[in-house]
Amino acid sequence: MAKKGGNPQNLKPFPKGVSGNPKGRPVLPDLKDLLEEELGDEGTREIIKGLKSAAKKGNVRAAELLLDRVYGKQTIPLEVNGELTLTDARAALLAKLGANKE
Repeated sequence: MAKKGGNPQNLKPFPKGVSGNPKGRPVLPDLKDLLEEELGDEGTREIIKGLKSAAKKGNVRAAELLLDRVYGKQTIPLEVNGELTLTDARAALLAKLGANKE
């Protein structure tokens, strides 16, 4: 919101064809490349193994990180016959983890 008595010209939209952010969104470094640079290939593999182990034991955050960062964004069906079941969601997750063995 503009201050009382402010310049109303600041409230006009940008002209057509002119971006309000000409440089665009900054490109962030690739997390996998940073990990390999800092920890080496073996260190990165150890982190992935640890995440897999925690996910198989039921750690939902580890499973989320593993699926999102290592395997890419995933969707796992959480409904069976229209009902949300944690047991079936866990089984689907374990099946997905088992399908991507090392």
